[in-house]
Amino acid sequence: MTPLVVCAFVVIVALGYAITIYNGLIRVRNGVELAWSNIDVLLVQRHDELPKLIEVCKGYMRHERETLECVARARASVEGARSAGNVASVSIAEGALRTGLAGLYAVAERYPDLKANDLFRNLQTRISALETAIADRREIYNDAVNALNVRLESFPDLLIARPFAFTAAPMLKFSGSQTSDIDLKPVFGG
Repeated sequence: MTPLVVCAFVVIVALGYAITIYNGLIRVRNGVELAWSNIDVLLVQRHDELPKLIEVCKGYMRHERETLECVARARASVEGARSAGNVASVSIAEGALRTGLAGLYAVAERYPDLKANDLFRNLQTRISALETAIADRREIYNDAVNALNVRLESFPDLLIARPFAFTAAPMLKFSGSQTSDIDLKPVFGG
């Protein structure tokens, strides 16, 4: 073989390898976007369910206005952060919403007629199921982000990622207060 043929072969193999790395990076980046989209779908569903829950509760909790307003404000914060695609703001707003919902459910304990209301129970069950699904999707999102970020920092992938402006994605993090059980003793006078 002539040196020119060997050189051409090496260039073709290197180019093929670079294309394989580039396509792999595209796959993991799209995996992050897909994982976020799955969270987004669930956030929208919960966003749509919360006003129904608040309306059902309003008739029973005329004097619990502060709790209802807290949930409504938190819902608006989550929606704003979600619409902006701001992962860090979503995690903060989610914490406030989670606390507000816990307070709402705790206040509902004081109203036996409300707890017995089928619509309230169905909405509470639906929102709880959405909360569980969102938690599951958060884990999938963080796994996808981790896969992307590891590839962006690994050799030889970083040689392709940097020139093509691939950027690391933020993990969806929660503070200890957002992941721990909520203390309901003060609500029940404990």
